[in-house]
Amino acid sequence: MHEITLRSQQRRELIDVTDRVTALIEQSGMSDGLAVLYVPHTTAGVTINEGADPAVQRDILTALQRLVPHDGGYEHAEGNSDAHITSSLIGCTTQVIIADGEMALGTWQRIFFYEGDGPRTRRLLVDVIARE
Repeated sequence: MHEITLRSQQRRELIDVTDRVTALIEQSGMSDGLAVLYVPHTTAGVTINEGADPAVQRDILTALQRLVPHDGGYEHAEGNSDAHITSSLIGCTTQVIIADGEMALGTWQRIFFYEGDGPRTRRLLVDVIARE
């Protein structure tokens, strides 16, 4: 298992981690298998979506803000319930098939770490599993 350390700069943010995950797969020397990505935080997540047009990331963040506003009258005393809710919507894990040493992502797809309660230092765990 590998760990990627990230430092978010904003309260809500999508950070492209595709190149860092690619480097871990290359270092593993594995040809075929699966990369499992896991975020061990309750106010963050990981997702795969379009990476070619930055407007898509802005649209996702805007939609999340509209769906789950920061000042939504929540009961949680820490004031970050919106981040807990958006983390549940995004999810804390994803996986990518590895074929011929490369992730089988679509043409426009990239892997994004979602920050919901930043800025913070965060971890993304990556396990590269070989197919037998």
